[in-house]
Amino acid sequence: MSIKAKFVLFMPVITFANIFDNVNTMRVFRFAFGVTFSGALAYGGNWPLSFLTIVFSAMILAMPLPKPSLRASAFNMISTLVAFALGLVFSLFFLNFPVAYLLTLAIVFFHLYYYLNRGGSFWFTLMSMIAILILPMIANSHEGLAISFSVGFVYSSWLTIAIIWLAHFVFPDPEFTQFPVKPKYNKAYVPLAAKLALKSTLVAFPIAAVFIMYDLSDYLLVMVFSAIFILKPDLTQGKEAGKNSLLSTFLGGIFAWLFYWLIVAVPQFHFYLLILLITSLFFGRQIFAGSKTSKYYNSGFIALLVVVNSSMAADANFNAILAQRILLITGAIVYIVFALKFIEKFLLKVKAS
Repeated sequence: MSIKAKFVLFMPVITFANIFDNVNTMRVFRFAFGVTFSGALAYGGNWPLSFLTIVFSAMILAMPLPKPSLRASAFNMISTLVAFALGLVFSLFFLNFPVAYLLTLAIVFFHLYYYLNRGGSFWFTLMSMIAILILPMIANSHEGLAISFSVGFVYSSWLTIAIIWLAHFVFPDPEFTQFPVKPKYNKAYVPLAAKLALKSTLVAFPIAAVFIMYDLSDYLLVMVFSAIFILKPDLTQGKEAGKNSLLSTFLGGIFAWLFYWLIVAVPQFHFYLLILLITSLFFGRQIFAGSKTSKYYNSGFIALLVVVNSSMAADANFNAILAQRILLITGAIVYIVFALKFIEKFLLKVKAS
Protein backbone atom coordinates (compact mmCIF):
# COMPACT_ATOMS: atom_id res chain seq x y z
CA MET A 1 0.00 0.00 0.00
CA SER A 2 1.35 3.41 -0.98
CA ILE A 3 1.99 6.19 1.54
CA LYS A 4 -0.83 8.26 -0.01
CA ALA A 5 -3.28 5.37 0.32
CA LYS A 6 -2.32 4.85 3.97
CA PHE A 7 -2.80 8.55 4.66
CA VAL A 8 -6.30 8.50 3.11
CA LEU A 9 -7.17 5.32 5.04
CA PHE A 10 -6.13 6.68 8.43
CA MET A 11 -7.31 10.26 7.83
CA PRO A 12 -10.66 9.78 9.67
CA VAL A 13 -8.82 8.30 12.68
CA ILE A 14 -6.33 11.19 12.76
CA THR A 15 -9.13 13.77 12.45
CA PHE A 16 -11.11 12.06 15.23
CA ALA A 17 -8.05 12.08 17.50
CA ASN A 18 -7.42 15.77 16.79
CA ILE A 19 -10.95 16.61 17.86
CA PHE A 20 -10.24 15.22 21.32
CA ASP A 21 -6.99 17.19 21.50
CA ASN A 22 -8.92 20.46 21.31
CA VAL A 23 -9.71 21.94 24.75
CA ASN A 24 -12.86 23.81 23.69
CA THR A 25 -14.25 20.78 21.85
CA MET A 26 -13.78 18.64 24.95
CA ARG A 27 -15.55 21.29 27.02
CA VAL A 28 -18.49 21.30 24.61
CA PHE A 29 -18.78 17.47 24.74
CA ARG A 30 -18.37 17.53 28.54
CA PHE A 31 -21.08 20.17 28.87
CA ALA A 32 -23.52 18.25 26.66
CA PHE A 33 -22.78 14.93 28.39
CA GLY A 34 -23.15 16.38 31.90
CA VAL A 35 -26.39 18.20 31.12
CA THR A 36 -27.98 15.22 29.34
CA PHE A 37 -26.86 12.69 31.98
CA SER A 38 -28.16 14.91 34.81
CA GLY A 39 -31.42 15.33 32.89
CA ALA A 40 -31.80 11.56 32.62
CA LEU A 41 -31.21 11.16 36.37
CA ALA A 42 -33.40 14.10 37.37
CA TYR A 43 -36.48 13.21 35.32
CA GLY A 44 -35.91 9.48 35.73
CA GLY A 45 -35.56 9.68 39.53
CA ASN A 46 -37.87 12.66 40.08
CA TRP A 47 -36.90 13.36 43.72
CA PRO A 48 -37.87 16.74 45.25
CA LEU A 49 -36.07 19.56 43.39
CA SER A 50 -34.37 17.04 41.09
CA PHE A 51 -34.54 19.62 38.31
CA LEU A 52 -31.88 21.69 40.12
CA THR A 53 -29.32 18.99 39.29
CA ILE A 54 -29.61 19.90 35.59
CA VAL A 55 -29.39 23.64 36.33
CA PHE A 56 -26.35 23.27 38.60
CA SER A 57 -24.59 20.95 36.12
CA ALA A 58 -25.17 23.42 33.29
CA MET A 59 -23.96 26.37 35.40
CA ILE A 60 -20.71 24.70 36.48
CA LEU A 61 -19.83 22.89 33.24
CA ALA A 62 -20.33 26.13 31.29
CA MET A 63 -17.35 27.60 33.14
CA PRO A 64 -13.97 27.09 31.41
CA LEU A 65 -12.50 25.38 34.46
CA PRO A 66 -10.58 22.12 34.98
CA LYS A 67 -11.74 19.25 37.16
CA PRO A 68 -12.28 20.51 40.72
CA SER A 69 -10.00 19.15 43.40
CA LEU A 70 -11.32 16.77 46.04
CA ARG A 71 -10.82 19.50 48.65
CA ALA A 72 -12.76 22.10 46.63
CA SER A 73 -15.61 19.63 46.02
CA ALA A 74 -15.82 18.76 49.72
CA PHE A 75 -15.78 22.47 50.60
CA ASN A 76 -18.68 23.19 48.23
CA MET A 77 -20.67 20.27 49.65
CA ILE A 78 -20.14 21.46 53.21
CA SER A 79 -20.85 25.07 52.19
CA THR A 80 -24.23 24.08 50.75
CA LEU A 81 -25.11 22.14 53.89
CA VAL A 82 -24.10 25.02 56.18
CA ALA A 83 -25.95 27.57 54.04
CA PHE A 84 -29.23 25.69 54.20
CA ALA A 85 -28.79 24.95 57.89
CA LEU A 86 -28.53 28.73 58.30
CA GLY A 87 -31.66 29.20 56.19
CA LEU A 88 -33.58 26.65 58.28
CA VAL A 89 -32.58 28.44 61.50
CA PHE A 90 -34.14 31.58 60.05
CA SER A 91 -37.25 29.79 58.88
CA LEU A 92 -38.00 27.63 61.91
CA PHE A 93 -36.91 29.87 64.80
CA PHE A 94 -36.59 33.58 63.97
CA LEU A 95 -39.62 33.84 61.67
CA ASN A 96 -41.97 33.61 64.67
CA PHE A 97 -40.42 36.79 66.11
CA PRO A 98 -40.72 39.43 63.36
CA VAL A 99 -38.63 42.19 64.98
CA ALA A 100 -35.78 39.83 65.93
CA TYR A 101 -36.04 38.21 62.50
CA LEU A 102 -35.65 41.48 60.59
CA LEU A 103 -32.72 42.62 62.75
CA THR A 104 -30.96 39.27 62.29
CA LEU A 105 -31.69 39.25 58.55
CA ALA A 106 -30.04 42.67 58.13
CA ILE A 107 -26.96 41.55 60.10
CA VAL A 108 -26.63 38.31 58.09
CA PHE A 109 -27.03 40.19 54.81
CA PHE A 110 -24.24 42.56 55.78
CA HIS A 111 -21.87 39.79 56.87
CA LEU A 112 -22.48 37.74 53.71
CA TYR A 113 -21.73 40.70 51.46
CA TYR A 114 -18.75 41.67 53.63
CA TYR A 115 -17.43 38.08 53.51
CA LEU A 116 -17.67 38.05 49.69
CA ASN A 117 -15.97 41.45 49.31
CA ARG A 118 -13.02 40.26 51.39
CA GLY A 119 -12.41 37.38 48.97
CA GLY A 120 -14.80 34.80 50.42
CA SER A 121 -16.42 31.91 48.56
CA PHE A 122 -18.92 33.00 45.92
CA TRP A 123 -20.61 29.57 46.08
CA PHE A 124 -21.20 29.82 49.84
CA THR A 125 -22.50 33.39 49.51
CA LEU A 126 -24.87 32.43 46.69
CA MET A 127 -26.18 29.33 48.49
CA SER A 128 -26.69 31.30 51.72
CA MET A 129 -28.57 34.06 49.87
CA ILE A 130 -30.88 31.53 48.24
CA ALA A 131 -31.46 29.75 51.56
CA ILE A 132 -32.24 32.81 53.71
CA LEU A 133 -34.49 34.33 51.03
CA ILE A 134 -36.45 31.32 49.81
CA LEU A 135 -36.83 29.11 52.90
CA PRO A 136 -38.72 31.71 55.01
CA MET A 137 -41.19 32.19 52.13
CA ILE A 138 -41.79 28.43 52.05
CA ALA A 139 -41.94 28.16 55.85
CA ASN A 140 -44.69 30.81 55.89
CA SER A 141 -47.03 28.24 54.38
CA HIS A 142 -45.63 25.04 55.95
CA GLU A 143 -42.49 24.35 57.99
CA GLY A 144 -42.22 20.80 56.69
CA LEU A 145 -41.96 22.09 53.12
CA ALA A 146 -38.94 24.20 54.10
CA ILE A 147 -37.17 21.12 55.46
CA SER A 148 -38.11 19.08 52.38
CA PHE A 149 -36.87 21.89 50.10
CA SER A 150 -33.55 22.04 51.96
CA VAL A 151 -33.01 18.28 51.76
CA GLY A 152 -33.83 18.23 48.04
CA PHE A 153 -31.62 21.23 47.34
CA VAL A 154 -28.61 19.83 49.21
CA TYR A 155 -29.04 16.37 47.67
CA SER A 156 -29.28 17.86 44.15
CA SER A 157 -26.16 20.00 44.67
CA TRP A 158 -24.16 17.05 46.04
CA LEU A 159 -25.23 14.85 43.14
CA THR A 160 -24.16 17.64 40.78
CA ILE A 161 -20.63 17.48 42.18
CA ALA A 162 -20.51 13.75 41.44
CA ILE A 163 -21.77 14.38 37.89
CA ILE A 164 -19.08 17.04 37.35
CA TRP A 165 -16.41 14.49 38.33
CA LEU A 166 -17.95 11.88 36.01
CA ALA A 167 -18.12 14.36 33.11
CA HIS A 168 -14.43 15.22 33.58
CA PHE A 169 -13.57 11.50 33.72
CA VAL A 170 -15.40 10.74 30.45
CA PHE A 171 -14.17 13.91 28.69
CA PRO A 172 -10.91 14.93 30.39
CA ASP A 173 -8.91 18.00 29.42
CA PRO A 174 -6.32 17.02 26.76
CA GLU A 175 -3.59 18.76 28.76
CA PHE A 176 -3.07 19.72 32.40
CA THR A 177 -4.86 22.89 33.45
CA GLN A 178 -5.33 24.39 36.88
CA PHE A 179 -7.78 26.76 38.50
CA PRO A 180 -6.93 30.45 38.26
CA VAL A 181 -5.24 31.73 41.39
CA LYS A 182 -7.93 33.15 43.65
CA PRO A 183 -7.22 36.23 45.79
CA LYS A 184 -6.57 35.14 49.36
CA TYR A 185 -9.37 35.71 51.86
CA ASN A 186 -8.56 38.76 53.98
CA LYS A 187 -9.33 38.06 57.64
CA ALA A 188 -8.46 41.59 58.76
CA TYR A 189 -10.93 44.48 58.79
CA VAL A 190 -11.26 46.01 55.32
CA PRO A 191 -12.97 49.44 55.35
CA LEU A 192 -13.82 49.42 51.64
CA ALA A 193 -15.31 45.91 51.85
CA ALA A 194 -17.41 47.03 54.84
CA LYS A 195 -18.73 50.09 52.97
CA LEU A 196 -19.55 48.01 49.88
CA ALA A 197 -21.33 45.44 52.07
CA LEU A 198 -23.35 48.18 53.77
CA LYS A 199 -24.34 49.57 50.38
CA SER A 200 -25.48 46.13 49.15
CA THR A 201 -27.39 45.54 52.39
CA LEU A 202 -29.21 48.88 52.11
CA VAL A 203 -30.44 47.82 48.67
CA ALA A 204 -31.26 44.15 49.30
CA PHE A 205 -32.66 44.27 52.85
CA PRO A 206 -35.75 46.50 52.32
CA ILE A 207 -37.15 44.47 49.44
CA ALA A 208 -36.37 41.16 51.20
CA ALA A 209 -38.03 42.34 54.43
CA VAL A 210 -41.21 43.49 52.64
CA PHE A 211 -41.49 40.37 50.47
CA ILE A 212 -40.92 37.90 53.32
CA MET A 213 -43.07 39.65 55.96
CA TYR A 214 -45.99 40.10 53.55
CA ASP A 215 -45.48 36.67 51.96
CA LEU A 216 -45.27 37.97 48.37
CA SER A 217 -44.21 34.58 47.04
CA ASP A 218 -45.58 35.27 43.54
CA TYR A 219 -42.82 37.85 43.07
CA LEU A 220 -40.05 35.82 44.68
CA LEU A 221 -37.72 36.16 41.69
CA VAL A 222 -37.65 39.96 42.02
CA MET A 223 -36.25 39.61 45.54
CA VAL A 224 -33.74 36.88 44.63
CA PHE A 225 -32.49 38.64 41.49
CA SER A 226 -32.17 41.95 43.37
CA ALA A 227 -30.00 40.31 46.05
CA ILE A 228 -27.80 38.64 43.42
CA PHE A 229 -27.48 41.63 41.06
CA ILE A 230 -26.28 43.75 43.99
CA LEU A 231 -23.43 41.39 44.97
CA LYS A 232 -21.22 44.07 43.39
CA PRO A 233 -22.83 47.38 44.50
CA ASP A 234 -21.80 49.42 41.48
CA LEU A 235 -24.54 51.07 39.46
CA THR A 236 -22.88 50.25 36.14
CA GLN A 237 -22.23 46.61 37.11
CA GLY A 238 -25.73 46.22 38.52
CA LYS A 239 -27.31 47.55 35.32
CA GLU A 240 -24.96 45.40 33.23
CA ALA A 241 -25.85 42.24 35.20
CA GLY A 242 -29.55 43.03 34.83
CA LYS A 243 -29.26 43.78 31.10
CA ASN A 244 -27.31 40.56 30.48
CA SER A 245 -29.91 38.56 32.40
CA LEU A 246 -32.75 40.15 30.44
CA LEU A 247 -31.12 39.53 27.04
CA SER A 248 -30.25 35.98 28.07
CA THR A 249 -33.87 35.36 29.06
CA PHE A 250 -35.08 36.56 25.65
CA LEU A 251 -32.52 34.31 23.94
CA GLY A 252 -33.36 31.32 26.13
CA GLY A 253 -37.06 31.99 25.65
CA ILE A 254 -36.81 31.72 21.86
CA PHE A 255 -35.08 28.33 22.07
CA ALA A 256 -37.35 27.25 24.93
CA TRP A 257 -40.37 27.82 22.67
CA LEU A 258 -38.92 25.48 20.04
CA PHE A 259 -37.82 22.96 22.68
CA TYR A 260 -41.23 22.99 24.39
CA TRP A 261 -43.31 22.41 21.27
CA LEU A 262 -41.00 19.62 20.11
CA ILE A 263 -41.53 17.66 23.33
CA VAL A 264 -45.26 18.44 23.19
CA ALA A 265 -45.32 16.97 19.68
CA VAL A 266 -43.40 13.87 20.79
CA PRO A 267 -43.95 13.40 24.57
CA GLN A 268 -41.42 10.60 25.02
CA PHE A 269 -38.64 10.49 27.62
CA HIS A 270 -36.01 9.26 25.14
CA PHE A 271 -36.97 11.98 22.66
CA TYR A 272 -36.67 14.59 25.44
CA LEU A 273 -33.12 13.41 26.18
CA LEU A 274 -32.24 13.49 22.47
CA ILE A 275 -33.49 17.09 22.15
CA LEU A 276 -31.66 18.01 25.37
CA LEU A 277 -28.42 16.52 23.97
CA ILE A 278 -28.72 18.37 20.64
CA THR A 279 -29.63 21.66 22.36
CA SER A 280 -26.80 21.42 24.89
CA LEU A 281 -24.30 20.66 22.09
CA PHE A 282 -25.44 23.79 20.26
CA PHE A 283 -25.36 26.01 23.36
CA GLY A 284 -22.06 24.51 24.51
CA ARG A 285 -20.46 25.38 21.18
CA GLN A 286 -21.68 28.99 21.49
CA ILE A 287 -20.62 29.26 25.14
CA PHE A 288 -17.04 28.17 24.46
CA ALA A 289 -16.71 30.03 21.14
CA GLY A 290 -15.18 33.02 22.93
CA SER A 291 -17.31 35.54 21.00
CA LYS A 292 -18.98 38.69 22.36
CA THR A 293 -22.31 36.90 22.56
CA SER A 294 -21.01 33.82 24.43
CA LYS A 295 -21.94 35.29 27.83
CA TYR A 296 -25.61 35.40 26.80
CA TYR A 297 -25.73 31.72 25.85
CA ASN A 298 -24.65 30.56 29.32
CA SER A 299 -27.49 32.31 31.15
CA GLY A 300 -29.76 31.76 28.16
CA PHE A 301 -29.47 28.00 28.52
CA ILE A 302 -30.38 28.25 32.22
CA ALA A 303 -33.39 30.36 31.26
CA LEU A 304 -34.39 27.72 28.69
CA LEU A 305 -34.20 24.95 31.30
CA VAL A 306 -36.21 26.92 33.87
CA VAL A 307 -38.94 28.00 31.45
CA VAL A 308 -39.34 24.54 29.90
CA ASN A 309 -39.41 22.85 33.32
CA SER A 310 -42.04 25.30 34.60
CA SER A 311 -44.12 24.70 31.48
CA MET A 312 -44.27 20.95 32.18
CA ALA A 313 -46.55 21.46 35.19
CA ALA A 314 -50.24 20.72 34.81
CA ASP A 315 -52.29 23.61 33.34
CA ALA A 316 -49.08 25.62 32.77
CA ASN A 317 -49.06 28.33 30.10
CA PHE A 318 -45.73 28.61 28.32
CA ASN A 319 -46.22 32.17 27.03
CA ALA A 320 -47.40 33.42 30.42
CA ILE A 321 -44.43 31.83 32.20
CA LEU A 322 -41.91 33.42 29.81
CA ALA A 323 -43.60 36.84 30.00
CA GLN A 324 -43.74 36.67 33.80
CA ARG A 325 -40.04 35.83 34.04
CA ILE A 326 -39.10 38.77 31.79
CA LEU A 327 -41.30 41.14 33.82
CA LEU A 328 -39.82 39.94 37.13
CA ILE A 329 -36.23 40.41 35.93
CA THR A 330 -37.16 43.86 34.60
CA GLY A 331 -38.68 44.69 37.98
CA ALA A 332 -35.46 43.66 39.73
CA ILE A 333 -33.36 45.80 37.37
CA VAL A 334 -35.57 48.87 37.87
CA TYR A 335 -35.48 48.44 41.65
CA ILE A 336 -31.68 48.15 42.00
CA VAL A 337 -31.04 51.07 39.64
CA PHE A 338 -33.34 53.43 41.55
CA ALA A 339 -32.23 52.12 44.95
CA LEU A 340 -28.53 52.54 44.10
CA LYS A 341 -29.09 56.04 42.72
CA PHE A 342 -30.95 57.04 45.90
CA ILE A 343 -28.30 55.57 48.21
CA GLU A 344 -25.39 57.10 46.29
CA LYS A 345 -27.04 60.53 46.22
CA PHE A 346 -28.44 60.78 49.75
CA LEU A 347 -26.91 58.13 52.01
CA LEU A 348 -23.62 56.57 51.03
CA LYS A 349 -20.98 57.16 48.40
CA VAL A 350 -18.32 54.50 47.92
CA LYS A 351 -15.24 54.95 45.79
CA ALA A 352 -13.47 51.74 44.85
CA SER A 353 -9.72 51.79 45.28
